[in-house]
Amino acid sequence: MRYIDLRSDTVTRPTEEMRAAMATAVVGDDVYGDDPTVHELESLAAKLCGKEAALFMPTGTMANQVAVMTFTKRGDEVILGRFSHIAAYEAGAAAVLSAVNYSAVDNADEIITAADIAARVRSKDVHFPDTGLVCLENALGSGRVVPLDAMKSAYEEAKKHKIPVYLDGARIFNAALHLGVDASEIAKYCDALMFCISKGLCAPVGSLLAGSGDFIARARRFRKMLGGGMRQAGVLSAAGLISLNTMRHRLSDDHKNADYLAEGLAQIKGITVDYTRRDINLVFFTIKKDGFDHAAFPAKMLDAGIKINGIAGGMYRFVTHNDVSRKDIDRVIDMVSSL
Repeated sequence: MRYIDLRSDTVTRPTEEMRAAMATAVVGDDVYGDDPTVHELESLAAKLCGKEAALFMPTGTMANQVAVMTFTKRGDEVILGRFSHIAAYEAGAAAVLSAVNYSAVDNADEIITAADIAARVRSKDVHFPDTGLVCLENALGSGRVVPLDAMKSAYEEAKKHKIPVYLDGARIFNAALHLGVDASEIAKYCDALMFCISKGLCAPVGSLLAGSGDFIARARRFRKMLGGGMRQAGVLSAAGLISLNTMRHRLSDDHKNADYLAEGLAQIKGITVDYTRRDINLVFFTIKKDGFDHAAFPAKMLDAGIKINGIAGGMYRFVTHNDVSRKDIDRVIDMVSSL
């Protein structure tokens, strides 16, 4: 049975072009530094982000944690968003791996401002931890895209205090599409960043960590320490090259399909779409119908061949991607309307 999977864009399957490229990839041993396909992917990633170098990582979480390890020392404090991926969805890894504290910003729109940073930078006092890093996100997990002027002002405030800025740019190409700029325009306002190729870009595995040459050299050691030194990783990098050369150019289809899905859901009585989060390929909405069984909703959808996540924070999230067509969306709308 073919399922329509709206849980996330992480569920995307590699394209036939990717499968063929993986089967014929020229490989070496990346721990020895001699896999040419990995080199090609890392060079392209660095170029697209306007950075000196990049490092192929197995996962976005590992990339984020390696970045924190590379930028900070034990006991530092990190300024980040309360609901950022690093703080909320990485199993407390920064506390275990880097022994750092969080100074969490809790703004309603989840955007970290220059004022937030200025208020949280620690003075030099024996009682206080050092502020070691500012972590930003774009796009946000809430579906919002941070405007460039907000990123610029936050970056400049951090630089005033000589604090490095890291960007979790898991969906940076979605954010760039919404802003109408190249990803490098976003990446200007950070010292290093990560982006995923295993979400909407359809690669089966992987993320890229990009920054200065010195930063990446230090990060490579931490990647090895965490078990992320891969061998014939060119097999995976071959798919990543197609992600960056081909699949990033079709993300507008996902955004348009998300608009179409949102419009269809909004027509259903009892459903309210949160249009403040409608910047990329994520659709957030509430269902308020008399007698509606939220606990049974995912199972009923699964019985109809549609995979969804349950309610979280009072809202549902449906995600469009390469494996979801307009016909699929029509079927989803009809199914939701019937419940």
